[in-house]
Amino acid sequence: MKKIELDIVALSHSVTQSHNYAVVLGEILGSRRLPIVIGGFEAQAIAVAMEKMSPNRPLTHDLFKNTLETFDIELKEVVISNLLDGIFYAKLVCLRNGEYFEIDSRTSDAIAMAVRFDCPIYTFEFIMEQAGVVLDEAEEERMASSASRPARQQEKDEDAPLHTYSKDALNKLLEEVLKNEDYERAAEIRDELKSREGKDS
Repeated sequence: MKKIELDIVALSHSVTQSHNYAVVLGEILGSRRLPIVIGGFEAQAIAVAMEKMSPNRPLTHDLFKNTLETFDIELKEVVISNLLDGIFYAKLVCLRNGEYFEIDSRTSDAIAMAVRFDCPIYTFEFIMEQAGVVLDEAEEERMASSASRPARQQEKDEDAPLHTYSKDALNKLLEEVLKNEDYERAAEIRDELKSREGKDS
């Protein structure tokens, strides 16, 4: 069965299910998108890796990556292999001592591992036919402008707007939230700092 390579297009709040998130995968050689609803923890695990953050202690997916590497196991690819009753199934395709083997995985965990190993993500045509969608131009632009990480679950008025902080205050706040392992907030602060660098240059 021919595999279709996918890339992560967006990671944001799920429109259909509150308190959940959606990771949207897109065909590299096509226009179809594959939206997958995932939990908050899994969304954060993907976002942390996409933002290339270094937590003070390894998260679960980092621990699993370290374990695989310790035993000389390489994650070669992730395959979203089935879709049954609205639930996606995935496999980690690993290589050790020249021998390939597969490990069953939840799709969200598999994607989090793929980002950490920088390995390709694949699926099959029958899954794209069942669950794939083609977005119009407006939806595509909105998707492209959406954050590459989940929005914070807290309401915005719980925190002072980041633009009101000085650069030094932002750097101090960044240290604090990293100590508290609030990586979503850290990503927002880092984005604010980057935007100011652009204005300063």
